[in-house]
Amino acid sequence: MSTYTPPSQIAQRQLDYFHGKHVLIAGEAEDLFAIELAKHCESVAIFTTHYGYYKQFRQHNQISSYFGAQIEADIKADMLLLYWPKAKAEAEFLLSMLMAKLGTNTEICVVGENRSGVKSIEKMFSQYGIVKKYDSARRCSFYWGQCLNDVIPFHLNDWYKTYSLTIGNDTLTIKSLPGVFSHGEFDKGSELLLESLPRLKGRVLDFGCGAGVIGSVIATRNPDAQVDMCDISALALESSKATLEANGLQGHVFASDIYSDTANNYHYLISNPPFHSGLDTQYSAAETFLSQAPNHLAKQGNMFIVANNFLKYPPIINQAFGHCETTIKNNKFTIYHAIKSR
Repeated sequence: MSTYTPPSQIAQRQLDYFHGKHVLIAGEAEDLFAIELAKHCESVAIFTTHYGYYKQFRQHNQISSYFGAQIEADIKADMLLLYWPKAKAEAEFLLSMLMAKLGTNTEICVVGENRSGVKSIEKMFSQYGIVKKYDSARRCSFYWGQCLNDVIPFHLNDWYKTYSLTIGNDTLTIKSLPGVFSHGEFDKGSELLLESLPRLKGRVLDFGCGAGVIGSVIATRNPDAQVDMCDISALALESSKATLEANGLQGHVFASDIYSDTANNYHYLISNPPFHSGLDTQYSAAETFLSQAPNHLAKQGNMFIVANNFLKYPPIINQAFGHCETTIKNNKFTIYHAIKSR
């Protein structure tokens, strides 16, 4: 059985397209197909907005890897292999940024699951050139095309969706890039979480910070709190930084694959834990966050999270902390609270 995702498997069927090329891989790539691909072309580089995926390739010297909301470095590439992302707006963002970076005459291969809307690439790419489908397998499609037209310069600031948000007595400006959780709108679960929080002081971690709403509200309401904000997505990190700046707030924003880059002495862990990976429900990151939470809290440190009611988090929290308190529950969300007592 292949260890590659279905999109990589369909790319593997079409290796002739990559022969002799300098390939840049971007998008929703999740496996190590890049290592095999490097054997069939001149070079492979990876650009990813996913910190965990970026970390995987640090040990593979034959492949250059880049992490961020956009490519800052000069990259030698004449072909783009784009793994179609789950959000159409993110696909538009990536195409605009990557085509502006790579320029006219760049070839493009696009792979993605049919249910993800990958067929949208034909219309979306029309401003750059023509792209057509050449293969279908494993409920995925493979497209090839070429950028033939002049490309409009890319400016990151043009891609922020900005909106005003009022929570209680506080009104904030929120800035969000495509592909970020609740892009352009506020999640009701996060709103319930913020309504339930007590006064905070000391070191606070907003885990999975997204567009920075939770961390920014905490910083606004709690001047004695030192706010850290982490996420696995570079698009989220840039959004959180922009939201803090737009509101004149201070916070330390950084990339972390769960707890890989966090401290271990927080007085509060606050989160609306993510439970999706790509198009699928994926609980492992949230479960790891919960089960290891006491290791990253100071003594008597508190954890507050919000979760959809169907998520079975209480047993995990009980196992980790020895107890799990339900503070608020409505017809969709529950707020859980636990204290490190040992």
